[in-house]
Amino acid sequence: MDENGTTAGAGPAGEPPRGAAAEEPGRAGVPGGAGAGGAAGPPEAGGGAGDASGAEPAVRIRLDIAYDGTDFSGWAAQPGRRTVQGELESALERVLRLPRVALTCAGRTDAGVHARGQVAQADIPAATWVAEGERVLRRLAGVLPKDVRVTGARKAPPGFDARFSPLFRRYEYHVSDAPHGVDPLLRRSVLWHRSPLDEGRMNEAAARLVGEHDFAAFCKKREGATTVRELLRLEWARVDTHLLRGTIQADAFCHNMVRALVGALLAVGDGRRDADWPGTVLGAAVRDSSVHVVGPQGLSLEEVRYPGDEELAARASATRRVRELPCRGHSA
Repeated sequence: MDENGTTAGAGPAGEPPRGAAAEEPGRAGVPGGAGAGGAAGPPEAGGGAGDASGAEPAVRIRLDIAYDGTDFSGWAAQPGRRTVQGELESALERVLRLPRVALTCAGRTDAGVHARGQVAQADIPAATWVAEGERVLRRLAGVLPKDVRVTGARKAPPGFDARFSPLFRRYEYHVSDAPHGVDPLLRRSVLWHRSPLDEGRMNEAAARLVGEHDFAAFCKKREGATTVRELLRLEWARVDTHLLRGTIQADAFCHNMVRALVGALLAVGDGRRDADWPGTVLGAAVRDSSVHVVGPQGLSLEEVRYPGDEELAARASATRRVRELPCRGHSA
């Protein structure tokens, strides 16, 4: 994934320099604002009045994005690699006739991870948006590769921050336990599990993980970033005879968190582990090598939910603050 957190050394609009690997943002508590991984504040409300230096007025645009992650080396731009960010920025520079467009996204997915509900922002000259905004979707459709689409493009409301304003991110993970393997037409978006799965046992184990915890046991920790997250929803449903869908929703995710949680629950579902094992691992709050991080192909970012326009700025400000686990602790 993937689920991806914060990275120090931000470029324009809080995005790391092209080539920097990153985790998913969220309540990661990176100190220092934009210069240390935080997104830069939006242009002034009303379209971005120029400053005293005479800089050209800017406007923040919101992009809604979908992609098949199979042939991408993740979201974040990397030298010599094909990435979602790289393709989108190049396409935007072309259709908007700008020398540089820098995108900041809601969740930096890893290689092979898909998205139907990704959100990103770009700050561009207001005059460019006035001239090109109505045509940008159709023009992007003509220049983007077929495995990435911009499904919406509009001027963002004041205070909008694609990375720090979300209330939650919702992912889905699809797994097949069919004895013959995955339907060939679904092989890019479904993981095959060789043993039969009991979704009831998986849900029993998942219920013990919901809430605010330190998910260090399920995350690849990064220096200066907290692994405390609030897991809002984690549940499994059998949507076809041999197809299961996991729904994972949280305020934010740290690196590998979703795929590690899924790996732990699959071990419960096929009987290799007891239902209380993932909770025991969680309680240790230390990365556990026995937790298998599953492959990316079953994972998709389905939704990023934002508060009402009047709450966007406050939400972004609160998200940037370092978050500590409450003194009361947590139960496994």
